[in-house]
Amino acid sequence: MIPALSVEDLTVKYRNGPGPVTAVREVSLEIQPGEVHGLVGESGSGKTTLALAVMRHLPEQAVITSGSIRVDGQELIGLSPERLRPIWGSQIAMVPQDPLSALNPTLRIGKQLSERFEALSRSDARDKAIELLEMVQIADPARVARSYPHQISGGMQQRVMIAMALSAEPKLLILDEPTTGLDSTTEAVVLDLIRELMRARQTATLYVSHSLGVIAQFADRLTVLYASELVEHGSKMDLFENPLHPYTCGLLDSVPRLGENKREIQLRSIEGRIPSLEDLPSACVFAPRCPVVIDICQETRPALEGAGATRQVRCYRWEETRAGEIDPRQPPAPPPLERPTIAETALQIENLEVRYDQPRSLAEWLRRSPRQSVRAVDNVRLTIRKGETLGLVGESGSGKTSLAQAVVGLVDSAEGRVELFGAELPTQIKHRDRETLSRLQMVMQNPDEALNPYLTVGQSLSRPLALLRGIHSEEEVRRLLEGVRLPPEYADRYPAQLSAGEKQRVAIARAFAAMPGLVLLDEPVSSLDVSVQASILNLLNRLQTEHGTSLLLISHDISVVGYMSETVGVLYLGQLMELAPSENLFDPPYHPYTEALLSAIPLLDPKATQERVRLRGGIPSSLEPPSGCPFHTRCPRFIGDICIEQTPPWQEDKTGKRIFCHIPVSDLRREQGQVFAMRKRE
Repeated sequence: MIPALSVEDLTVKYRNGPGPVTAVREVSLEIQPGEVHGLVGESGSGKTTLALAVMRHLPEQAVITSGSIRVDGQELIGLSPERLRPIWGSQIAMVPQDPLSALNPTLRIGKQLSERFEALSRSDARDKAIELLEMVQIADPARVARSYPHQISGGMQQRVMIAMALSAEPKLLILDEPTTGLDSTTEAVVLDLIRELMRARQTATLYVSHSLGVIAQFADRLTVLYASELVEHGSKMDLFENPLHPYTCGLLDSVPRLGENKREIQLRSIEGRIPSLEDLPSACVFAPRCPVVIDICQETRPALEGAGATRQVRCYRWEETRAGEIDPRQPPAPPPLERPTIAETALQIENLEVRYDQPRSLAEWLRRSPRQSVRAVDNVRLTIRKGETLGLVGESGSGKTSLAQAVVGLVDSAEGRVELFGAELPTQIKHRDRETLSRLQMVMQNPDEALNPYLTVGQSLSRPLALLRGIHSEEEVRRLLEGVRLPPEYADRYPAQLSAGEKQRVAIARAFAAMPGLVLLDEPVSSLDVSVQASILNLLNRLQTEHGTSLLLISHDISVVGYMSETVGVLYLGQLMELAPSENLFDPPYHPYTEALLSAIPLLDPKATQERVRLRGGIPSSLEPPSGCPFHTRCPRFIGDICIEQTPPWQEDKTGKRIFCHIPVSDLRREQGQVFAMRKRE
């Protein structure tokens, strides 16, 4: 059988600065028709460069210096743009990470789809566009066809991109992080759709992702890239069950499994950082970070060896690993953390409501129409004890960030009561005194938002020390850097000289400089590679234990929240749906929304079983929230008019869970099965 894609000894270099930089070095792989091939690795490993090379869509400064790329047996290297143009779409198609940047904002969706059918009449092309939208399961395809890209949700935008990519029935589909920006519920629906279409059409797929869970559930085979090189290749089962390369082991150990908690296990992070492409080691590229490195690893480059009929690995010690003679995993992490016993309340939230006034259009202003308001947070009550972590999960638009902003004091007005260590907080940050500011700090998703690019790391850390603690000491700056495991010379570096993980460490050091009692963490690891995530999560756990700090953790990743937290709150349309001890969150009974969130998570274990609950439609507008239960418009366990007309009661289960639902918890426990079943890691 002719492979849908065959890449042989491909090398890609970038012409940067004084000399060329190798981004992909001698990579080979094959994808058969109907096969999904996963491509994983940290940022800078060469994943996207390889995908763009296969598309023959590299930037101007990149050049393919050697190798071969064949699609359905046809060689692509050496073809002119004119000869490549008919191949794009008909033979190869790509779905990018950000669909909004790939869609023309000035053209309606139907017009962009119908452009693919130039040979058809206008009416036939329009009908074909509608047919494509129906194929990707878009409700009301005629309305979506009349819409502009900004008028539809991110999940719909990505479905439109999938429809475009499949319109000419290509032999090869390249997916470059196609669900990274989507909520887990939307991601699950999109992945189900892609899987169904791939199987029906026998389309070969190259899936580029940093999510090992997605690859575990979606791919058939897997290639691991590190610092431009292929380090391991084989079937999904082989690599997830028995990884042979130390880097693959490190990636798998870095990810918290669903149901794990920091009180039970500490993550093994990969020490160090991926080398710069300008300064790659001449021998094994992973040697500087490898826990089982020996002299030969630092002297000569290992060859890519066969470790089975369809498996390859680039390591001198893979046979020792397979035989169990060495352990290629990273050094053991510190022992699991003990649960705090202090009963003091750090944060108390009572009946919190946050509203935002919507701007009026010119016509509304002329008519003097009243402003509409959005209720972003609705009657929320929460308690965080000293030294504990409370995690908040929910889809985009659920109110997580609005709640955090209300606690920090970044909203204009809020109703209800927020107390920090027994003292009521003024609504706005400008009315809070210095002591309050020092006791409440925040770490944001993007550390660049917290670090001034024109200040050195030392200067950024000195400012909160001086302003909030009255300390002017270089020694204290060095102590803060040491606390987040950064060397003292980093005090003289600028943010642009740091990696993403190092920037987040500095942002965490800056937050802890004020000796806070409570730190709010808004998606602190969502933009980081999995290996960096593990080190940041371990760092936060250690700092929390050392300082007795309470944490309010906001994330869309339930695995991370469940791992880090003592208590987990599930938000939907600004209201709490469930509040549960983390050790009981993953066992029934569940609120139906929690059940859907858990069933949407791609599990890291390819042999795991998982209930399939999919939500239809997007989260309703906060301008016109549903009556009764806010979740009733999407609820898979809807029981009738009572859900529409009456506000649900809070019910408490014997496990300590509190569930906001009309269905009795005894009925939920009887009707719901375990959403997932995973093996514990050894």
